[in-house]
Amino acid sequence: MAEPTRARPAGLSRRRLLGGSAAVAGAAGAAGIGWGAATLTHREHDRDPALDTVAFYGAHQAGIATEPPGHAAFVGFDLVAGVGREDIIGLLKIWTDDASRLTQGKPALADTEPELAARPARLTVTVGFGPQLFTAAQLDDQRPHWLKPLPPFSIDKLDAAWCGGDLVLQICADEATTVSHAVRVLSKHVKSLVSVKWVQRGFRNAAKGQTMRNLMGSVDGTVNIAPDTPDFDRLVWDDGGYRPWLAGGTSMVLRRIAMQLETWDELDADGRAITIGRTVDNGAPLSGTKEFDEADFQVVDQYGIPKIPPSSHIARAHHTRDEERFLRRGYNYDDAPAPGQVSNSGLLFASFQRDIDAQYLPVQQRLAEFDALNQWTVPVGSAVFAIPPGVPGPGGYLGQQLFDSVATR
Repeated sequence: MAEPTRARPAGLSRRRLLGGSAAVAGAAGAAGIGWGAATLTHREHDRDPALDTVAFYGAHQAGIATEPPGHAAFVGFDLVAGVGREDIIGLLKIWTDDASRLTQGKPALADTEPELAARPARLTVTVGFGPQLFTAAQLDDQRPHWLKPLPPFSIDKLDAAWCGGDLVLQICADEATTVSHAVRVLSKHVKSLVSVKWVQRGFRNAAKGQTMRNLMGSVDGTVNIAPDTPDFDRLVWDDGGYRPWLAGGTSMVLRRIAMQLETWDELDADGRAITIGRTVDNGAPLSGTKEFDEADFQVVDQYGIPKIPPSSHIARAHHTRDEERFLRRGYNYDDAPAPGQVSNSGLLFASFQRDIDAQYLPVQQRLAEFDALNQWTVPVGSAVFAIPPGVPGPGGYLGQQLFDSVATR
């Protein structure tokens, strides 16, 4: 359906001129090195870790293959009525300039709290495009076939307040203040073009090399794809064979999963282990003794009963073919409970994969059909985004490959 004609929004005011490549090229202090080549700046043993930075420029956007830091905010935006292609390009140039500065510990242009930018704490900013952005930009023919709302699942109780979005920012850092400052800067600098649809904040506290625990007390994310491996390149990063502009990019599914902790508390350790398929104390699969032992779903006990119940979460989530694997990045959330309730907690589950239809959906469908954990978890939010490639170096902008892929109309 064609969009009705509406008044165009106010322009980019003082930042309209940022659309020029000279302004973007002037982004101070951003390292022009390949994303896969380096992640952190060198730090002496006695230096404040909050001064660590993650490279902004590179073939891929940061915040995906990066080791997840302690805090995250996912911010969904809707485009203001009347915003078109040139406005979107201008917005992306602003975000590129701001992110290239903030991630390197430098204030954004016109930053009213520049002191808050001095502790980047491994800050990453990842930008994604929702389905309707392609319509607004008159680029529907460039939208990937998998970029659409997920089909309804029987376990869903979705709240529109946590669903959809034309754009997303994933902002991660080891300090909550750093994340909050970046959210505010990146949001307010484009407020004439977008409105904030939702903000979802999360946290995790696993030591380096260890798996986080969710608020149910279970290890979460043991089985994952290791960055900088052939599997990661094949299953996460797009090769551009289907949509050339997406080479080096990926897709993101963001699910907000509420946990029923009051009834989960009634289960003992054995009940929790049977539900998940892993022990509570060290996260080992019930067929093994250590967390990273490969789960063997064929092993049975002395009575011939599978040690890992077929109804357990890890059994239902296990891939049935190699193409059903994807990268998982989860964050806990713990919001204010409703009156009369004790908690309002859950998991912000972000998955990254080349093709949502081929990789993510078969697994999600199995979980929806039957998963013992479904008695204590409820998906309440859902959104999908295309994650464009990174910015190769100063002078470019996020999403430029998409907008350069077709002649100006």
